[in-house]
Amino acid sequence: MLASEIISKIPASYESGIESGSLFYFPSTVNIHSELGVDFELRLCPALQKKPKLPTPHFDDSAMSEPLGSFDPFAPPHDPGLLVGELTSEEISGQYVVLMNKFSVVPRHFLLITKEYQSQTSPLMPDDLLQAYALLVAGKKAGKHMFAFYNCGDLSGASQPHKHLQFIEVEDEGPPIEVLARSISLPSPGKPFSIERLPWANHVFRFPSNLRSSPIDQREYILADAFISLLDLVISTIRHDPSYPAGLPSYNVILTLEHMHLIPRRFENHTLESTGDDLSVNSMGFAGMLLVKSERELEAVKTEGLGKILRSVALQSVHDIQVAGVTKDIDGEPTSML
Repeated sequence: MLASEIISKIPASYESGIESGSLFYFPSTVNIHSELGVDFELRLCPALQKKPKLPTPHFDDSAMSEPLGSFDPFAPPHDPGLLVGELTSEEISGQYVVLMNKFSVVPRHFLLITKEYQSQTSPLMPDDLLQAYALLVAGKKAGKHMFAFYNCGDLSGASQPHKHLQFIEVEDEGPPIEVLARSISLPSPGKPFSIERLPWANHVFRFPSNLRSSPIDQREYILADAFISLLDLVISTIRHDPSYPAGLPSYNVILTLEHMHLIPRRFENHTLESTGDDLSVNSMGFAGMLLVKSERELEAVKTEGLGKILRSVALQSVHDIQVAGVTKDIDGEPTSML
């Protein structure tokens, strides 16, 4: 199936998944919490307190070629109540399967999965990026606003060791963090930049405005070059932290039609000061969409603040060391740029 066919099947696949009992939807309410120039969406979902807690996957060298443990939920045969189809393209060699997310808090949440096992510690490859971006473009043409995210490594909030990107529909042109990213004025396009008002290390690349209509070879070059540039900055940031744990780096990736964001990770969880509860954070948190399971947890997050919480699981920015120039956002606050 082509990306456009996959997108057209998502609504029916979501409904049939619920009807068959393969897909579990947990209703939620959204609370807006404004901080750091971002209208964070704190999604309260009490029903998740009853969801079985899956162990966090941990990776070693063997996980690069085969999953740890005896069960891979993303391996065939796929649950027909979750299967949307196989994503194919004459111009892209990589093979992928699209499944609905089994436990959904946001309706029509779906996954792009490598057909053959690859590790969730591995970087995104050109085919991964091309297919993910093609789905975003197809969604836009179908009148849907979506973004993709990738939790890489065992400190990133990843829940499965089999390589997969996730896709969420939003009401606006992207997740809340995009409003801030769009405010940055770039005198020299085509270079990574950092949103300096955010208290955690972050690296962002803005795509050319014509990327979605570009030929496949040009799109591949831009996406791959952006990812490699940002990943280099992530690794450089990690190297500046002498206490960073040994092993493969962990980071979060947020992909929209306009930007690619990479955020290096130091810890998977944040312990809330007022409750002592562990709050798991993945790419969604850095996109501006954090999930909480109770009113108590919601109030604790608001009181402690998203800046402090997200900084505690990320790294300190060393962009002042990495930069080659300085620009400003529309509010006049400094923003470093390579």
